[in-house]
Amino acid sequence: MTHVLHGNLAERWGALCVSEQMANVGSEVGRTIRAHQANNSARFDAALARALELFDLTATDARWMGHRTREILRAREEFCRLFFDPDVSADSADGLERYFLHFAQAANRARAKM
Repeated sequence: MTHVLHGNLAERWGALCVSEQMANVGSEVGRTIRAHQANNSARFDAALARALELFDLTATDARWMGHRTREILRAREEFCRLFFDPDVSADSADGLERYFLHFAQAANRARAKM
C-alpha cells in the first residue's frame, strides 16, 4: 500500500500508540465533517483522502491485529457512511466525533505522564 498524502508519516506512524494514531485519524475525520458541512468540496476531498489514508495506516499496523483492527475498520466504515449512505442518521457525525475525542483525551493523558 502506498501512502503519499502524508509524506513520511508512514515511517513515523509505527512509533505512535493506538490512542495517538486514532487521535490523528479523528483530527482528519473532524476536518472532513466540517468541510462537508461547509459544502467546500476541495477541502472535503483532501480531508477525506487524508482521513482514509490514516485509517489504512492504522488498520495495517501489525500491533493492532485482531479486535483492534476490526474496531478501526468499523470506525472507517461508519466514517464512510457519513458521506456515502443516504440513510445515515443525522447525529452520526456528532457520535463519530465523540468517539474520536476519547482517543485524543487518552493520548493527551499519556503525553502528560511522560
